[in-house]
Amino acid sequence: MKMENLEKVFKDKRVLVTGHTGFKGSWLTLWLVRLGAKVIGLSDDVPTTPSNFEVNNISKIIEDNRVDIRNYDLVSNIVNSANPDFVFHLAAQSLVRESYDQPLKTFEINAMGTANILQALISVDKKVTVVMITSDKAYDNVEWVWGYKETDRLGGKDPYSASKGMAELVIKTYFESFIKNKTDNITLGIARAGNVIGGGDWAKDRIVPDCIRSWSINQSVKIRNPNSTRPWQHVFEPLSGYLSLA
Repeated sequence: MKMENLEKVFKDKRVLVTGHTGFKGSWLTLWLVRLGAKVIGLSDDVPTTPSNFEVNNISKIIEDNRVDIRNYDLVSNIVNSANPDFVFHLAAQSLVRESYDQPLKTFEINAMGTANILQALISVDKKVTVVMITSDKAYDNVEWVWGYKETDRLGGKDPYSASKGMAELVIKTYFESFIKNKTDNITLGIARAGNVIGGGDWAKDRIVPDCIRSWSINQSVKIRNPNSTRPWQHVFEPLSGYLSLA
């Protein structure tokens, strides 16, 4: 979709972005502001120092709300006050290694946080387009060289991957139980993105930031799984997909 067509869709619209302080969320927020949208952010904190969110002073150009997505009452209040035309749900605990250290927190944020957003949206009395972002790690990894299809089995051998599979089940359940044939207000889509690279990513345990950090102090890079093969996208590629899907 061309830039001018996106501007026609999002200009002057109220757009709620969860996880707006993160790597992808901050870039999506900047893009939406450029398109003329009124962006309302919902996130618990800025995940890294430095961060794309702070470098670009994003808090000064949007409505910046800091809320734990696990707290339904607070989430519901922000969703209702935002009165959104569009919602992009990116808020997540997004690191695999951290999911081993904090599995319960990962499940709570990625699965119950998703449920909280959907539950809050049910009560919004207007038409709203919702894009829920999960992950390609929601698929059961059978260690083959081909990409996965939408019809492939979901699964997860680590807490992060499992939490994204759980989020998929939550979304499907809410769609089948409370949206499909129940309301004309909510249009719902799901996007499963993979590994992304690009400027503004300072997260730990990501290969490009890890390389830059090591090289900047003349250290060798420690590659955790050197025999693994992974697909990569520049961050703008999935974001353009989210906007086009919406």
